Order: sequence, then structure tokens, then C-alpha cells
Amino acid sequence: MSVGEFTVSNIAMDMDEKEKGKAGTVDMAKLSADIALQKELATKGQLASAIEGLLNLEKSSRLAEDVTATKACCAAILDVCYEARDWRALEENVMLLTKRRSQLKQAIQATVRQAMSYIDSIEVKDTRVSLIKTLQAVTEGKIFVEIERARLTKRLAAIKEADGNVDEAADILQEVAVETFGAMAKTEKIAFILEQVRLCLDKKDFVRAQILSRKVSPRAFVERKGEGQGEIGIEGTAIEEADKGTPALAELKLRYYELLIRYYSHLNNYLEMTRCYRALFEVHAAAEDAEKWVPILKHVCWSLVLTPAYSTPQGSSSDRTTLLTSALQDKKLSELPEYKTLLTTFTNTEIIRWTVFESQYQGELAAFSGDLFSEPKRREDLQLRIIEHNVLVAAKYYSRMRTSRLATILNLTPEQMEKHVSDLVVAKAIKAKIDRPAGIINLAQPQSPEEQLNSWAGNIARLLELVDKSCQLIEKEAMVHKVTLTAGV
Repeated sequence: MSVGEFTVSNIAMDMDEKEKGKAGTVDMAKLSADIALQKELATKGQLASAIEGLLNLEKSSRLAEDVTATKACCAAILDVCYEARDWRALEENVMLLTKRRSQLKQAIQATVRQAMSYIDSIEVKDTRVSLIKTLQAVTEGKIFVEIERARLTKRLAAIKEADGNVDEAADILQEVAVETFGAMAKTEKIAFILEQVRLCLDKKDFVRAQILSRKVSPRAFVERKGEGQGEIGIEGTAIEEADKGTPALAELKLRYYELLIRYYSHLNNYLEMTRCYRALFEVHAAAEDAEKWVPILKHVCWSLVLTPAYSTPQGSSSDRTTLLTSALQDKKLSELPEYKTLLTTFTNTEIIRWTVFESQYQGELAAFSGDLFSEPKRREDLQLRIIEHNVLVAAKYYSRMRTSRLATILNLTPEQMEKHVSDLVVAKAIKAKIDRPAGIINLAQPQSPEEQLNSWAGNIARLLELVDKSCQLIEKEAMVHKVTLTAGV
């Protein structure tokens, strides 16, 4: 460490070296015998006397700055309290040991972790919550036990959620920002953030859910060198092992996209839903699990159909085209011919009749009635996409037509037809002008000055090419028939 570098990691490493240098000053054999004596005293019902004796041993070890001896004394105090099932004494001694003057940080960390191991064995919920809050109090503001504090907060939130207090659980879990923890395993960080997102979605706090979801990048689900257990983290500390029960990256990736689908479903952002379903499909397709990738691929197709064919604030038309092309080119889609026909229907420049479409896909729509089409708005959006597709097809083939004819093609009333055409004009999907008195709609796109000049230049070039070719043919015929061409002939 160079002179002047006072970072958190350097200070912690310097403290570790000092404490290791002073370790081993206590006779461990004698200390172990004294601890055993005090534990025996506690088994006879003299818990207070045993704790007092162990506290004296802890004090002498702490003043000697012996890490091993201090940790052993702290562990013994907690053990006797646990064996006696005196949870009140356990909380008091945890608070006492961690607040004592010049207490070693390794002893504090060991004490907190040992006390955390007792939480699951407590049957009374109020006692369990009380111990968790006590441990949260002693870990507050201490960087070297920030991971333990995060795990305690997660447990407390789980208890509140089990009681039905989802809002309180979400607020509790949001108090911790694990993305700043350098020693926490990447999988545990992602799992913690995703749990925050899930609780916010359950709470219907979609704004905060979006903010939290942006803390996780899709690139985070790729294994990289230097992010495993024992590697040096961003703060110069070794990355610890993930908490027991933490899912692997592959499972976290699936959970991440499932939560995003919940968020984008609330916004009816079909383009982003398609991206998420596509990511899930790629994971399951790589695993060759047909039971999972088949329904997800169906979701991809329906989400693509529900996505507007023109650019919106939620996404551009080029993104939809890219996703549509990749879906049609996927070999897995050939195993679902009905869905391949569905996507092809919206890529062809042909009019789609809603009644025919509904009868053809009635069974599939009913199968998704409890999922993608659970809301009436989704079915309305599907019908709207078909109307928009038909208007775009008409705009491609016609430059000028009667409004009554367009209304007949769209199977709508003139008022409904005018509304949908106006919406597409506002969205800049088409350019159209409606002459109501004449009952004519002009769908021709006006040319810009540059386009008009280029059109004129192209016409003149073609005209001169025809004149030149005609002159060549005339001269050829004159030579064949030996006719002399004279001016004025």
C-alpha cells in the first residue's frame, strides 16, 4: 500500500495484519478448560454466574487482542444462552459483546453469524423477530457485517410477507442497497435485488420496480473470471460464499425475465414483452426442453402480433421487424405450423378478415384466456392490430379511394374507419387526407422537393435513353434497306 491511500479495504487489511500479529497471546488449553467449567456451571442452572465468568474470560482475551480466544469466549456465551433457551439473555449478551470497548471486528462478525444460526430454531415468531431486530441494531453502520445485515433484512421481510404485510416487507427490503457490497457473491446480489423487484410488483409500486430492475443488467448473467468465491472484489476484499439456498445464475436469469414480463404486462408494452419471452425461449430451447419452450414460443408469436407495426414511444418498428424476422427464421417454429402461419399472415400484404381470423385461432385464443389474453384490452388490441394491418395494406395498393370502399374493406362504419385512419396519421404510420364532402381519401404520400427533383431527373434520363435507342434502330433499318436518310424526311 502506497503512502496516502486510505481506502476501506486498505484500512481493513492493515487492521487484520495488526490483529494477526498480536494473536496467540492467550493459553488456549487453559482457556478451553475454563470455558468448559463455566458451561458445566450453566448446565446446573447457574446461568448468570456462568455468563459472568465467561464475560471475564472474554475481557482478558479482548484486552490481549487475541482473536481466536475472544471468538471462543463469545461463542461460549451464546452457546450457554441457547442451551438454556433464554432468548432474552441471548439478545442482551449479543448487544453487550458487540458494543464492548475495543471489541475485535472478527469477534463481532462471529457473534452475529452464530446468533443468526439460532433464528430458525426459534418457534415463537415474536421472539424470532425480536432477535432479528437486535442483530440488525448491532450490525448497523458496520461495513464488515453488511452482508449479515442484508441477510437479516431479507429474513425479516419474508416473515412480514408471510403475515400478509406485503407493503411493509417491500419497505423493509428496500432499506438495503446490496449493489454496493463488494464482498457479496454476485448470485446473492442479483437474488436480493430481484426479491426487491418482486415485492414492489406485489405492492403495485411499478415505478420503483423499474428503478430496481435497472440495477441488474442482462450481461450480469454471464459467468466472468474474478467473480467467483474467494476472488478479490471491487473493494479489495475476498468474495464470500453465497447464502444457502441462493439460486444459480441460470435460474436467476429466468426469474429476472419473468419479473420484467410482469412489469411490461402492466404497461401493455408488447415489444418489451416479446424481448423477454424471446430470452426465456433461448434458454429453454438450448436445454431442449420442449415442454417449456413450446408455450414460451407461442407467447413470443402472440406478443409479436400484438406489437404495433409502426414506431411508438415504447419502441421502433425496426425492432419489431428484427424480432419478427428472427422468429420466422427459427427452426423451432416449423414444429408449430399454426403459429408460423399466424406470423406469415401479418407479414403478407393481404387483407385479414377478423371473423375468419377469430374462427381460425379461436382455440389458441381460448388457451391463453387465463394468461396473455386474461384482460379484455388484449383482445381489443389484437383486433386493433388487424385493423391497422388492413389500413397499411390499403395504403400500399391505393393512392386514392372512396371512404365507403375503405370502410367496407375494414368491415367498419365510416366513423370508425375515419378514427383508425386518423390515429395512424397521428402516429406517422401513414400519410392520408380525407375529403368528407366528396367522400374520398387520398393515401398518396406527397413527395418532398428533393424526391420530386430526383423523379424529374430520372424521367428525363429515361426519355433521352429512348430517343437514343430509337435513333440507333432507325439507322440500322436504313442501312439494311440501303435507304439514304436526308434532313426533313
